[in-house]
Amino acid sequence: MPTLALNIQMHGKQAVIIGGGAVALRKLRTLLAAGACVRVAAMTICPEIAVLRDAGEISVRQGWYRESDLDKAFLVIAATDNPQVNKQICRAASERGILVAVADDPAAGDCMFPAVLQRGDLEITVSTGGRSPTFAVDVRDCIAGHIGSEYGTILERLAAEREKLLTNGSSSTYNAQVLRSLARRLIADVSERKESLS
Repeated sequence: MPTLALNIQMHGKQAVIIGGGAVALRKLRTLLAAGACVRVAAMTICPEIAVLRDAGEISVRQGWYRESDLDKAFLVIAATDNPQVNKQICRAASERGILVAVADDPAAGDCMFPAVLQRGDLEITVSTGGRSPTFAVDVRDCIAGHIGSEYGTILERLAAEREKLLTNGSSSTYNAQVLRSLARRLIADVSERKESLS
């Protein structure tokens, strides 16, 4: 099924993770990095989640899932080790109009986490629409071999140039042409340096 690739500003938004294991921890770290406020509900939590709780970075309610765990949530992650409970969470979140991702069945939810390659503020994401998350990770890792940290540096330079152009009041068409030309030149420089080293 086709999906919409979309970046969401999560800063200050409430995310709820139902589950406390390794999968929940991975989603938790991603959400915290995006600035979300995170609550976890689980019978047991892994030591790393306990550390985040003890540091005051997240709140945790230990116990069985209950529908009130979804209160005021913008996004819910169903990450328990029980597929039936995950389906129940998905159904309850959907009925409330809350975005939901289901760890063990990505196609069941209405959003999913792609594999992300981060280079400074440059993000490259790979998704298989939930059909093979491990393949998305493999493709991301392949891309990582070609896109190094220098691309984050290029982005910083382009952002500074864009800011100057906007301050000067140049037309948006002119801005786009100048920035695209500069981007192509900087990328070509990086590619030439890599080729000369190989």
